[in-house]
Amino acid sequence: MDVIEFIEQCTGKWFSQRTSHALPPQELEAGKSDVWIDRLTVDDRDVAERCQKLGISDSDALCAVRTRWEGTVGTSSSQSRGSTILVFVANGDRPNTGRFWRWNPQSSEAVVTGEYVLGTDDALTLVTQTDAFKAEERLWFVSPNFRQRTSVVRETNGTSYASFCSEIRMGGGQTNER
Repeated sequence: MDVIEFIEQCTGKWFSQRTSHALPPQELEAGKSDVWIDRLTVDDRDVAERCQKLGISDSDALCAVRTRWEGTVGTSSSQSRGSTILVFVANGDRPNTGRFWRWNPQSSEAVVTGEYVLGTDDALTLVTQTDAFKAEERLWFVSPNFRQRTSVVRETNGTSYASFCSEIRMGGGQTNER
């Protein structure tokens, strides 16, 4: 499997259950959400505009994906919503390793950059690091309609968060062909 095939396998609507653990103070939090993942073409308006601002050429961009979610966290009954767009750029002729850029299309927030590796075990690892934190997320498929995710976030103040997600596909994906 290559990273494009992995992204294609991710497309669709997913039901996600997450358990997070904060150290310290050792708080446990559970959440659930619906997640929609759509493959985007590099000429998608949001992707093309941001890539141009970042200096990423169309020929360098390997693929792009939009992720949207809405759900609840902990005991709160209020909905949490959001979306991000990711663009993947391979390391030369090695498409299973490279860099990615992630941003929220509804916000002028700074872009987060990181590195990705799709291992021989077909698990995708995303690593981001800023002045405030370092995060490592790992995604893999147990079966075509069941995937799992783990993440560890370490803040510079010493706080760490770990989470585990179990996700079940609820519907087919959509590829935006513009």
